Amino acid sequence: MLDLRPDIEFKKELERISGAPLNTCMQCGTCSVVCNLSPDVKPFPRKEMVYAGWGMSDKLIGNPDVWLCHQCGDCSTHCPRGVNPADVLSATRQLTYRKYAMPLFMGKLLGKPGLLPIAILIPVLIIAGIIFAAGTLKIPEGPVNYSLFFPHAWLNASFSVITLLSYLLACFGFGRFWKDMNIHHSGTGPKMGLFRSFWGVKNDIFAHSRFKKCEENSSRKVSHFLVFYGFILLLLVTIFAIYAAITEKYPLALTNPFKIMGNLSSLMLFTGLGIMIYNRIVAKPGSERSTYTDWLLLGSMFLLTASGVIVEMARFLDWSLAYYLYFFHLVCVWFVIIYLPYTKFGHIIYRTIAMTYAFSGRRK
Repeated sequence: MLDLRPDIEFKKELERISGAPLNTCMQCGTCSVVCNLSPDVKPFPRKEMVYAGWGMSDKLIGNPDVWLCHQCGDCSTHCPRGVNPADVLSATRQLTYRKYAMPLFMGKLLGKPGLLPIAILIPVLIIAGIIFAAGTLKIPEGPVNYSLFFPHAWLNASFSVITLLSYLLACFGFGRFWKDMNIHHSGTGPKMGLFRSFWGVKNDIFAHSRFKKCEENSSRKVSHFLVFYGFILLLLVTIFAIYAAITEKYPLALTNPFKIMGNLSSLMLFTGLGIMIYNRIVAKPGSERSTYTDWLLLGSMFLLTASGVIVEMARFLDWSLAYYLYFFHLVCVWFVIIYLPYTKFGHIIYRTIAMTYAFSGRRK
C-alpha cells in the first residue's frame, strides 16, 4: 500500500517552477512508454507524476530516477494533457539543490532571483577584501600585469581554500542524498561496490551516450558534449596556469600549448552554450521550460567564458579597463566554480551520484 504523505506546499512549488498543471495528469502512462531511457521495471516518469500530483516530496527528493531522466522532452511532446512531465522532473531537480545544500541558505541564495544581488555582492566584497589584505587594491601603473593587482600567491591560495571549503560542505549534502536514496528508493538487485558501479556508468557519463536515445531535441547531446569537455579543458588549463604562476613562468605566450588549449576550450564553450541558448529562445514542442536557474547557469558560464577571452585580449592589447574587467572575470569564476554545488551546474555531481547508485542496484 502506498504511504501517502502529501506536502501541499511542495506541490505548489513544483507547479510554480514547472508551469505544469499537475491535477490534469490522467495517469495514462504515455510518458513512460515513449521514453527510451526509462527501464522496464518501475519505469519513470509515470510514477513520479503520481508522487508529484499527491505532493509526495519524500518520494521525489532523493529519487535516483529523477536524475536518470536526461530532459529529452519526448514525454512532454507526447503528453495528451500538456502536463509536461520533463519539466516536472526538472523542477524536482531544482528543489533537490535546495534540499541538500550545505549550508542550507546557499540553496535559497542561488535558487531565488530576488537574492541574486546578494549572491553577486558576496564574491565582490570577499575578492575586494582579499586584494585589500594583499595591499594591492589600486590600479597599477604601466603595462597590464594582473599579478600587480591581485598577486598570484594570494589569488591561488584564497580561491583554492574557498573552493575546497565550499565543496567539503557540499559533500555533507551529497551524503544525505545518497542516504535518502538508500532509505526510500533502494535497488532491486544485489548491491555492487561504489567504484565498480561508477565504472559501469562511466561511458554513459563521459560519452553522453544516453542522449543518443532522445528523439526530440537531439542537438542537446552536441551542446552538452561541447560544454562538458570545454569546461574540463578549461579546468586543466587553470591548473597549469596555477603551476606556471608558482614557478614564475606566467603569463603564458599565445603560442603556448596550454594557452591554445584554453582558447580552444573557450570556442567549445561558446558553441555549446550558443546552441543551448538558441534552443531555449526558439523553443519547439517538447523543449524544457526555461527557468531562472537555467538562465543563471547559462548566463554565468557565458560571461565567464567571454570575460576570460576579453581579459586575455586586454592584457595583450594593454587596455586601460583591463583590471576592472579582470575583477569582473573573477566574480564570474566564483559564480561558476565556487557556487557549482548549489546551482543547476551541480547536476554534474548529482546525476553522477544517482547513476552510480542506480547501477549498483542493477537499475540501468
